[in-house]
Amino acid sequence: MEKLAQKIIKLKWIIILTVFALTLFFGYQIKYLTINSDVLSSLPDDDPVARLYKDIGTQFGGNDMGMIVLESDDIFKTEVLQHVKQITDSLKYTDGVSTVTSLTNILDIKSSDWGIEIGRLVDEYDLPDNQSELDSLKKNVFSKEMYKGAIVSEDGTATIVIFTLLPDADKQAVAKEIKNKIKAMDLPEKLYFGGLPMMMDDITNLIISDIIWLLPMIFVVIAFILLISFRSSRGVILPLLTAGISAVWTIGIMVIAGYELTIISNIIPVVLLAVGSAYTIHVLNSIIHNKLKDRNQALIQAFSYIIVPVILAAVTTAVGFVSFVFGAYLTMIKDFGIFTAIGILIALILSIFFVPAFISALSMYNKKFEAIQTEKESILSHIILQPLVNLLFKHPKYILTAWSLLLLLSIGSMFLIKTSVNMADYFKDDNPTKVSEKLMQEKFGGSLPVFVVFEGDMQSPDVLNMMIKTEHFMKEDPNIAVTQSVADLVEQMNDAMGEGKSIPDDKAKIEQLWFLLDGQDVMSQLVSDELDKGIIQSKFSSVDSKEIENFTTKMNKFIQENANENYKVELTGLPSVYVKLNDSLIRSQYTSLIIAIIMVLLIVGIILRSLSKGIYATIPVIVTILILFGFMGLTGISLDIATVLVASVALGIGIDYSIHIITGFNSHLKKNGDAEKAIEETIMISGKAIIINVTSVAAGFLVLLFSQIVPLQNFGLLVAISMFGSGFGALTLLPVILILVNRKRKIVANNINN
Repeated sequence: MEKLAQKIIKLKWIIILTVFALTLFFGYQIKYLTINSDVLSSLPDDDPVARLYKDIGTQFGGNDMGMIVLESDDIFKTEVLQHVKQITDSLKYTDGVSTVTSLTNILDIKSSDWGIEIGRLVDEYDLPDNQSELDSLKKNVFSKEMYKGAIVSEDGTATIVIFTLLPDADKQAVAKEIKNKIKAMDLPEKLYFGGLPMMMDDITNLIISDIIWLLPMIFVVIAFILLISFRSSRGVILPLLTAGISAVWTIGIMVIAGYELTIISNIIPVVLLAVGSAYTIHVLNSIIHNKLKDRNQALIQAFSYIIVPVILAAVTTAVGFVSFVFGAYLTMIKDFGIFTAIGILIALILSIFFVPAFISALSMYNKKFEAIQTEKESILSHIILQPLVNLLFKHPKYILTAWSLLLLLSIGSMFLIKTSVNMADYFKDDNPTKVSEKLMQEKFGGSLPVFVVFEGDMQSPDVLNMMIKTEHFMKEDPNIAVTQSVADLVEQMNDAMGEGKSIPDDKAKIEQLWFLLDGQDVMSQLVSDELDKGIIQSKFSSVDSKEIENFTTKMNKFIQENANENYKVELTGLPSVYVKLNDSLIRSQYTSLIIAIIMVLLIVGIILRSLSKGIYATIPVIVTILILFGFMGLTGISLDIATVLVASVALGIGIDYSIHIITGFNSHLKKNGDAEKAIEETIMISGKAIIINVTSVAAGFLVLLFSQIVPLQNFGLLVAISMFGSGFGALTLLPVILILVNRKRKIVANNINN
C-alpha cells in the first residue's frame, strides 16, 4: 500500500489530468440523455402476464389508453358537443394515435323500418342544435348501458374522450403533443387528462423538475454539512468534487451504453452525491489524524491505514446495489443496481487515486491545517464521542437491552406493511394528474384497462355466449362498471332484429349480423382480422392493491372453472400486471436482501479473515433494516418500486460504518493488545468520520423530501433514517457487542488460569 501511495504521489499530475479529461468526455455525452417514464416498458419479456399485455397492444390497435374528460354543468349542449368533436377530430389526425372514441363518433345500433341501422350516436356533421334534439340524445344515452357511465357520467356533467396509441408510438411525445393541442383550444369546459400515456408525460416533467432543483439543493446541503464538520474549504471541495465526477461518469456511461433515465435511475446522481463523498471523507479524516509533519509521508501513512476499510466499504455498498440484478423483477431496478454499483466503484477509484494526487499536488496538508483540525476535532470529541465511550463501558447491558426492545417492537410492526404499485400513487394529492385519476374513478370507472382474451372461432355461439357470461361475472365486482366486446354488439343487433337480447344459436345467423359490422372502426379493437381472437374491454376503478388482487384471483378461478376445448381464455390488463408487480415487490425485497446479506457477510468475513467479525459487522445494519420495516408498518409507508430498494441500499451503505469500526478495532488491537483500549481509540478516531458521513449522507437523501414524486420522497426519508440507525448502531450496538464478548473471554480465560 505504501508503494502504491508513493506511485500515486509521483504520477499525481497525470492522474489529475486524466480524471478531468474523462470528466469532460462523459459530461459531453449527457447532452444525449433521454428519459423513459414508462414503468411497463421495464416488464421482463419472458413473463407471461407482461407478454400477453404487450401482445394485446400489437393485435388490437394498442393497449396504451389515454383519456380526456370535459366537465360542465350539462354535457348535453350544442357548444359542448362541438368542443367534444373538436377534440375528437384533433386526436384522429395526431400521429401515433390508433383509435378515438367519444360522444360524437361512438357506434350506435338501433332498429328501423328497414331492420337494423348501424351508425353513429350523433351525426358529427349535423350536431343537435335545439333542445328537442338534445333531450332526445340525452334520453338515448341514458337508456343504454354502453353509454351511461362509460362515455357520459351518470349525472350528465362530464363526458370522456378515449384514445389508444399505436404500439410503436413514442408515448411521451404523443401525450405531450395532445396536451399542448387541447390546451391551445382554450375551451371553456374544465379539462382533465388521464391514463397511462398522460401519466408518463407528467412523470417525465417531474423527473426533469427534480433534476433541475434537487441536485443543486443536495450540493448545497452536503457542502453546508461538510463545512460545519471540517470547517475548511478543502473538506468541502474534495468530497463533493469526487462525488460529482463519479455521477457525471456514471450517467455518461449509461448514455454510451444506450440506457435511458427512468423514475428509478433518476436518483442515481442523488445516491452518488450522498454516498460517493463518504470515501473521500474517510480519506481526509485519516490524513487529518496523521501527525507527521512531512506532507508526503503523512499521505502515505494515512493512505496505508484507510485503504482496506475504504475498499471494503465501497465493495459492500456496490454489492448491496448489485443484489437488485438477481432479485428484482423490473428491468429498470436491475439497471439501477448495475449503474449505481458502477458509480460507487468509480467514487472508490477517485478516492484512492484522485484525492491523494489532488492533495499532494495542491499541498493541501500543512501544519496550519493540522492545528485547526486538531482544535475543532477536540470539540466533537469532548461533546459527543468521549461521553459516548464512557456510557458504553459503564452500561453495555442496558444499551443492548434498549436495542433489543426496539427490535421486538419493530418486528411486530413489520406485518402492517402494505404494497402499492399504482402509478397514480406517484403523484401528490394536489397534483392535477392525481385529481384527474380520482375524477375518472368516480365518474367513469377508473383508468386501469382490463382485457379478457378469447382465442377461438369468434363467430361461434359457444364463444360469444362465454364472452357474455364472462362479462356478467366481471360486473359482479363493484369495481367493474362497464364491459365491451363484439358479443355485446351481436346481442344488440339481435335485439334490434326483434329476436331478443341474446346470442343467436345458429352460426349462420351470427355471420349475417356480422356482415353489417364489417368496416366499423370499433371492430379492429375487439376482434382480430382472422376472427380467431377477441377481447372483452373494461376498466377497473379501484387502485387498492388488495381489491385488485381479489379481482384477478376471482377472474382466474372463473376462467379455470369454465375451461373448454373450443376456446382459450386469458386475463390481462393493468390490474393483472399490477398484481404481478405487487408479488414481485415482496419477492424482490426478500431475494435481493438475502443475497446482499450473504454476499456482504462473506466479503467482510474473508477480508477481515474472521467470520465472527463479519457477523458482528452486519448485526447493527440488519437490526436497523428490521427497525426500518417496523417504521414503514407504523407510519403506513407502502412498499413500492422505490421503497423496495431501501433495505438493500441501507445494507450496502450502512455496513460501511461497522466496517470502519471493526477494521479500526483490529488495527488498534494489534498495536496495544488491549481490546477495551482499542475500542475507545477506534470510536474516538473513526467516530468523527462516521458522524460526518452519516450526517452528510442522510442530509443528501432528505433533500428527496422536496421531490415531486411521492415514492422518491419516501425513499429519501427511509434511507436517511437507516443512515442514522446504522451509524448509531455502529457507534453503540457494535462496540457493546465487542465489549461484552471481550469481557466474557476474559472471564473464561481467568477461570482456566485459576
